[in-house]
Amino acid sequence: MADMNEKKDMIKSLFTGGKIKSVKFKELAGFLGVPKDERGELNKILDELINENVIELDSGKRYRLCKSRTVTGIYKPNSRGFAFVVNEEENIDVFIGRDKGHGAIYGDEVRVKLLTDYSDIEGHNKRLEGEVTGIISHSLEYIVGMLSIKKNTCFLIPDNSLIDFDVYIPMEKVGNLVSGTKVVVKLVDYGSKDKNPVGEIVEVIGHINEPGVDVLSVIKSFEIPYEFSEENLNYVAANIKPSVSSEDCIGRKDYRNLLTVTIDGEDAKDLDDAITISKNDDNYLLGVHIADVSNYVTEGNPIDRDALIRGTSVYTADRVVPMIPRELSNGICSLNEGVDRLALSCMMVIDKSGKIISHSIEETIINVDRRMSYTETYAIIESIRDNKALDFDLDNKYIEMVELMYELSSILRRVRYDRGAIDFETVESKISLDDAGKVIEIKPYERNDAHKIIEDFMLAANETIAEEFFWLELPFVYRVHEEPDKEKLEELNEVLKGFSLSIHAQNDIHVKEYQKLLEKIKGKDFEAVVNRLVLRSMKQAKYSVNPIGHFGLAARYYCHFTSPIRRYPDLQIHRIIKEYLHGELNGKRISHYNEILPSVAASTSKCERRAEECERDTLKMKKAEYMQRFIGHSFSGYVSGITNWGIYVELPNTVEGLVRFSDITDDYYTVDKTGTSCISERTKRTIRIGDKVDVTVASCSKQLKTVDFIFDNEKK
Repeated sequence: MADMNEKKDMIKSLFTGGKIKSVKFKELAGFLGVPKDERGELNKILDELINENVIELDSGKRYRLCKSRTVTGIYKPNSRGFAFVVNEEENIDVFIGRDKGHGAIYGDEVRVKLLTDYSDIEGHNKRLEGEVTGIISHSLEYIVGMLSIKKNTCFLIPDNSLIDFDVYIPMEKVGNLVSGTKVVVKLVDYGSKDKNPVGEIVEVIGHINEPGVDVLSVIKSFEIPYEFSEENLNYVAANIKPSVSSEDCIGRKDYRNLLTVTIDGEDAKDLDDAITISKNDDNYLLGVHIADVSNYVTEGNPIDRDALIRGTSVYTADRVVPMIPRELSNGICSLNEGVDRLALSCMMVIDKSGKIISHSIEETIINVDRRMSYTETYAIIESIRDNKALDFDLDNKYIEMVELMYELSSILRRVRYDRGAIDFETVESKISLDDAGKVIEIKPYERNDAHKIIEDFMLAANETIAEEFFWLELPFVYRVHEEPDKEKLEELNEVLKGFSLSIHAQNDIHVKEYQKLLEKIKGKDFEAVVNRLVLRSMKQAKYSVNPIGHFGLAARYYCHFTSPIRRYPDLQIHRIIKEYLHGELNGKRISHYNEILPSVAASTSKCERRAEECERDTLKMKKAEYMQRFIGHSFSGYVSGITNWGIYVELPNTVEGLVRFSDITDDYYTVDKTGTSCISERTKRTIRIGDKVDVTVASCSKQLKTVDFIFDNEKK
């Protein structure tokens, strides 16, 4: 038999995954191919699973899942009063009713008694329900919120709406602070079902009316490190010089003679990629030059230790929380115009069909000739396509360079499309703030062909680097994206029925099926909605030491190489690449990387999700704040989602709000089983996802980050 723990996990998954319903010992041994001399070990495993209340023996001596099984997981309450207990390892999601939590709080690891007969569930399609029977451990230690002081009594109202309790703060610990002050509180008593938790103030963020305090509160609530350690800052001051020295250039290929540009947003300050491009007969020479951050952030130094904890830079509505200090991210590591910079360059020769026929990875020195913006670059592309003059002066060499970029980018994109890569046309939000941090404007921020040029070139470099190190069989950090679960695909197809659409999949799910679907919905009113539904059906991309490929890009080999200023995995693989180039990847170093990289991949994947959630929460908060000025105003929007509690409507400016069924007083709506439409009982009005509707802003809560609408015909 294999390792006993591995065998135990495998047998457990056969039962919990529904592949085995009921089985006798001999049948199970035969199914698993266990020889007779190892069946004692199998019997021991089954006894352990019985003791753990996973399986049981029925009266016919058959093993089956416990009908009244206990599971463990993380308690995640919902703002509507109920909760879920999630166990990601076993793919279990248990619904906990309003009166079944028994004092559990957000983030607790709990033990749950299942109220659903688990053994009758086929592939987890039936919803599991349970009751908390015990709290194993608390994970929530610090809470960010606002002080509410009334009649010499102080409570902290948590910012996180999923934390369904207030925290009592003894008045003698409050000092001179007033209501409305945002603070960080440490829990010193977790309370009980009938008693509020008790906390002590460990950090004052500022008053809610002070500029920037709202965003900083969100950042703090996700426990994202905001200040760099004193050791880090001292190291920067003592060791990081503001310019490249002649000693730094020794042994590097000098590309300062190549015409080099960066293309970024107008307000970007951390420029970590630059481009050179030329053409020789039918072949293109593309240079992707990436800031050599690893020259300054070596493994284990104080900057590196802080960077690993952060994992990524965080981009919120009003600021960047950088992964490395600004002296590096905006200074010596940023590929600013007109200054020498150290780079790690991927030089690719690409033929007219888009095939990369050769490449090299080199330590280089570059000097950016021009910092270009996406707006400027797109204007050049439009002038080329429309054969019209630019409305601003620009040296012709840059126009010719952009023309060549656009030409090669189109070829590379076609190659990716032909192999099945998915290109989601997602619309992001662009928020403009005044000096006081108040929202001036919210509008869609869409990718144009200038963005796509840079994406295409970065993808080419990332794939090239990943493939080389795969074949070198050296330790590496890959960017991977697994294919969707069959269950998720079935759920998606159920929803797509409402649009007369489907994704065809039998034994294998092919990425081209998603591509076909997105082609069918292009230009439809519900295109953005279906795009989001498809994205939600997919697994999250993550970092891994195992090169299992990238489903969404239809790429066999992929990594993140191009953003070491803001992503730790990129910085990590830069070190590996440079050690390889210098012939330093010996047995000892290989063993070292084999030991540390799984942890690096796991922690940076977790940090990435944390950053995304923080950025999303900040946007929702600022959108709610912005819409407060429009209470009572009417807008046209599109239905973006339908749930059992209401209808979500998205406005052209990307703000999404909810029309609650409880606020619709003249009729009663029933939601269809696909969740794509609802129908009213009295008038038989049908509302579908993608329908255009007129709504009025009824209320907004910056605290809850919500916007509520009513249909215009509901206005009194």
